Order: sequence, then C-alpha cells, then structure tokens
Amino acid sequence: MAVGFPGLAFVANEEGRSIAAVDLTTFSVRKEIAIDGNPTAILSHWRSAVYALTPRTGTVHEIDPVSLSVRRKARAAGSAVSMRLSADTRSIWVLSAEARALVQLTLDTFQPAARIKLPATPADFDLTKERVAISLPAESSVALASLRSGSVERMLPAGPNVQTIRFHDDGRQLWCGARGDRTVTEFDVERARMVTRLPVALEPENFCFKADGGELYITGPGLDAVVVIQPYQSEVYETRGVGKSPRAMALSPDYLFVANRDAGAVTVMNIVTGKVGAVLAVGSEPRHIVVTPDNQYALALNGRSGDMAVIWIEGFFRKTRGKNAPTPLFTMIPVGAKPVSAAVRPA
Repeated sequence: MAVGFPGLAFVANEEGRSIAAVDLTTFSVRKEIAIDGNPTAILSHWRSAVYALTPRTGTVHEIDPVSLSVRRKARAAGSAVSMRLSADTRSIWVLSAEARALVQLTLDTFQPAARIKLPATPADFDLTKERVAISLPAESSVALASLRSGSVERMLPAGPNVQTIRFHDDGRQLWCGARGDRTVTEFDVERARMVTRLPVALEPENFCFKADGGELYITGPGLDAVVVIQPYQSEVYETRGVGKSPRAMALSPDYLFVANRDAGAVTVMNIVTGKVGAVLAVGSEPRHIVVTPDNQYALALNGRSGDMAVIWIEGFFRKTRGKNAPTPLFTMIPVGAKPVSAAVRPA
C-alpha cells in the first residue's frame, strides 16, 4: 500500500499570489504562504531554503522551509524570465529580457552581484560550473558566456526563433530548440561548433533528459507526440504518440509522464518498451509535473482547476502486471489559483 513521502511540495500559485506548502505524508496543504507578486517558478536549495520567482517584478523570494514564511526577498531586475541555481549552489542566476542581462544573486548577502550583459533579448538559459548559454530568438543564435569573466565569448547560429536550451553530458554538449524551422541543434561546447541540426515534426518547446543521458524527450506545438533523440548518436530515434497537446514532462526510472494540457490528462509511457501504458484523467489544464525523490509519486499541477493530482507510481507498476492495486491516481489536493510550478523538499 502507498505510504506518504517524508517532505513537502512547494507549489507556486501564479494567480493566487502564494506558495502552497503541501505535506506529502498527510496529502494536505499545511500552509499557503502569501507572496508579493505572481510566482511562476520555484526551486529548492538542499540546505538552506526554497526560492520563488515573481517575473513581473523581477524579484526572488526566499522561503524558510521550517517556519513556512518569506524570510528575504531581492529584486534582480525590473522583470525576469526565469532563474536557476548555480552549480556550486551559492547563488541564483536570474534572466531578464527587459534588461537584456543575466543577474547573479549571492545567497549569503541576497543581493545582486555579477551581471552579464547580452547583445539581444533572451528567452532561456542554462549553466554549468564555468559557462552559461543563453538563447536569443531574434538573433537566431545562442550566446556562450564565461561565468568567470562575466562576458559573452561566442555567438553560435542555432536557427530561427531559438528558445529552449539545455546542457548535456556534464556540459560538453549543448542542445537548442528552434521553433521557427522546427529543428534541434547540437553543439560541441569545448570546440564551440555545431555537431548536427536535426529536423523534428513539432516546435521543440519542452526538453526532458533521461537520467543516464541516453535519451532526450521533446514535446511542443504541432504534433501530439514526443520526439525521442539519442544524444550520443546525434540522431532522432523515433516519434511516439503520447495523447493530445503534450507539453510538460517528468521522468521516473521506468516511466515518462507527459501532461496533456488540453485533454486534462497525463499520459504514462514505459521508457523501456516505448509503449503508452495509461492515460490518466487528472484535472483541468495540467501544466507541470514533478516526481518525488523516492520515485514513489508523480505530482501533476492543474492550472485551471487549481489542484494537484498525486499519481502513485508503484500502483501503476502493479496494474501493468495484472496485480490487484488501487488506482494509480492516488488523490487530488486543492492547492490554489493557477498552480504552475513545484519543488519537492525532503523533511
């Protein structure tokens, strides 16, 4: 029988202007934390705190995971697109389209520090210990910058309307999705050169790497499917149907969970066999999925219905083998208005 996960899920409610702290042992909201702004992204630092970004104000809010209250906040720019934790976990980098810059917030002082100026309006970024890559859609390019020097060192052509961008293989590869011509480009980072440009049958919007790095799953507008790329072979392996309007994804060791936004469902695909095992009705407009660290639950956030569907992964595993088990859709938890992102933190 399913048992709870010893920890909390912190859920960013964009329209609710709050962060819901959900107890995953009792499957209930322990507290709804008011936020000055509309949070859209959230991340958890393993040691110190939880951080929420309000893009319209360009502000990062630090939440104490014990008292469940806002401890500090810092404004990185007039507005922001996204944020990421640095590889050494000592700072948060915030991307601002308005300022055309990447801004560092150090966690000890919680004040803006380094600032990397960009030659055009950015859309997305990713970073390693030494480098950061930023997509510049209007320039059809990717900027490679050094975190040490704080400046852009290379510009790489990556296709029209390039947006989603991710490092792979310990930062040796860089993968970029160009929505304008529906291509995915691989770069050799050390040599700063293109390895391959692969045409795909959709606009590459969402990237999800398998834990061992052997497969890259891509979804986006234009096709009700997931494109599977094998990064080490630099080729498109196959395209698999995964329900209507697939968008956000998350992985457990055995399954790929795909949010079908317009269908109010989550498609579950076995990543070993490549077969779809189930399509689970979860609520209205699922926008984000996260798997708990123990791989026991997949949590799907439903933006329109304002709740979180808890999928019991082991229950699904048993059902696929003909064993008696409760439904994999374990429970539904109301969390707030338009939940869009979540981070799970062990107790």
